[in-house]
Amino acid sequence: MEELSLHILDLVQNSIGAAATRVGILIEEDVAADRFLFEVKDNGQGMDKELVREVLKPFTTTRTTRRVGLGLSLLDMAARQCDGGVEIDTEPGKGTRVRAVFRYSHWDRAPLGDIKTTLLTIIAANPELQLEYVHRVNGRIFRLDTEEIRTVLGGDIPLNNMAVLGWLDDYLAQSLAELYGGEE
Repeated sequence: MEELSLHILDLVQNSIGAAATRVGILIEEDVAADRFLFEVKDNGQGMDKELVREVLKPFTTTRTTRRVGLGLSLLDMAARQCDGGVEIDTEPGKGTRVRAVFRYSHWDRAPLGDIKTTLLTIIAANPELQLEYVHRVNGRIFRLDTEEIRTVLGGDIPLNNMAVLGWLDDYLAQSLAELYGGEE
């Protein structure tokens, strides 16, 4: 994939497919430590040890319709090419955490890409999902929690309401620009 945000979207889709109701996305960009990492953690059904041993291999999937199963293997390959790797922590019935680490300065590391649109897509398509997004860049931090937004909205307005999505679009654009020090 050309952007790491697309890997994040794929992982979140996997989480939703595994019956997750809560998903956490963490991104850490640390130039001084020369490290870029992201993690997607969910409360879905998890995986057994046998599936975990196979899941980084191409064409491994639990789907019965579209049996492609390349997302995790492509992510693992991309991370290893950039002096990193992928870790999977999971347990049946307790959810899954996928963590990908890259050397920040590696010339093969794909850019993060359009994380704003990725987040908006996740929220618009899954308005009931509890999503917590934390993004750290060189000591600065941005956090978005859909439960906090629902509290402000009072529960009568869904997160995929066009006015809410418009506000989120503006809020994310401004917040991410500030996170990058106005350089996004």
